[in-house]
Amino acid sequence: MSRITVCREIEVPDALRVARFQKAPELGPRLLFFSGGTALRGLSRRLVDFTHNSIHVITPFDSGGSSAKIRQAFQMPAIGDVRARIMDLADTTLRGNHEVVALFAHRFPADGRDLEAQLARMVQGRHPLVAGIPDPMRKIIRNHLATFLEQMPGDFDLRGASIGNLVLTAGYLMNRRFFDQVIYIFSRLVQARGEVRPVVNKHLHLGARLADGRVVLGQHRLTGKECPPLDSPIAELFLSSSLDAEQRAEVPIRTKMRELIASADLICFAPGSFYTSLLADLLPRGVGRAVARARCPKVYVPSTGHDPETLGLDLGGQVEVLLRALRRDDPKHVKAVDVLQFVLWDSRNGAYRGKLDAAALSRRGVQVLDLRLITPESAPRIDPTLLAQALLSLA
Repeated sequence: MSRITVCREIEVPDALRVARFQKAPELGPRLLFFSGGTALRGLSRRLVDFTHNSIHVITPFDSGGSSAKIRQAFQMPAIGDVRARIMDLADTTLRGNHEVVALFAHRFPADGRDLEAQLARMVQGRHPLVAGIPDPMRKIIRNHLATFLEQMPGDFDLRGASIGNLVLTAGYLMNRRFFDQVIYIFSRLVQARGEVRPVVNKHLHLGARLADGRVVLGQHRLTGKECPPLDSPIAELFLSSSLDAEQRAEVPIRTKMRELIASADLICFAPGSFYTSLLADLLPRGVGRAVARARCPKVYVPSTGHDPETLGLDLGGQVEVLLRALRRDDPKHVKAVDVLQFVLWDSRNGAYRGKLDAAALSRRGVQVLDLRLITPESAPRIDPTLLAQALLSLA
């Protein structure tokens, strides 16, 4: 069998190509996103109009909010961002399972009382959010919630808890601490139009060595949201098996993740918190090598606006840090062009730190595409429709 490379001239955005995908989204391309958090919420919800085959590789290292309670109670990876992305991809048309979506999106009130009794009513099928769900979906959900209630520590605080997170946690515990089966069931219940996977199935935390030598452990201490923003730039990001002491961990991706990356029609390093959402997804060993081997376009879309994690790092520096992370598996043999071909930005309407040296990147095989990605209505954020159209045109 012979292998040939075919080059084509494309227009970005390609209106005809986008319209073709919109007409038959079930046949749409496999756009793979490395991301985490909420930055891709708008894009994910818009993307289902064009493709039902997108792939979302999510960071499971969140250590704040309600996810932290579950992680501490069960010593497991974070599942909040996985649940949120599946919900973003849920079928919200008339054919969707709206009762299931409403239940999984429900959170117990932060100041609620008798929450364990409410959870027990859900297990019994008597809670109004559960009663209207038809069988066999209701039985599946009740069994999962019953498992959570049985294994829940006596001092577990249900205030602010997401029902979707409880279902995913129960499935994880029921299936020998693997996510694959419960994510599959959860996705089918909400009829998700895409595939969501954590990059690894390990109970690990993020750590950072700052430029001034200090070490900070925990994703929630790096984002500038739950804790004050960092006052020294991040010099190195790593994984730690402990949140209390620096215990560096090297973890490889599974064969399934390598195959998933290899199946992509386009790989996107997506907007979001630069270190805790994007770079964190690239830390497991083997991610960069799998990206280099994938025979598809690879695109970086920098965030616009203020990201406290990029203190001391301009836009050009972000590209360099991204390239180093992707080449870390084999820096002698993996070239920049093997892991990145396009950087998408909107120089006219976007708010970025610094500029891009397009000529210097071009010499390394990376092309800068200056596109309209931001509208007056979306500013300072990227418009989901414009970004979806650009990525679909490149796929």
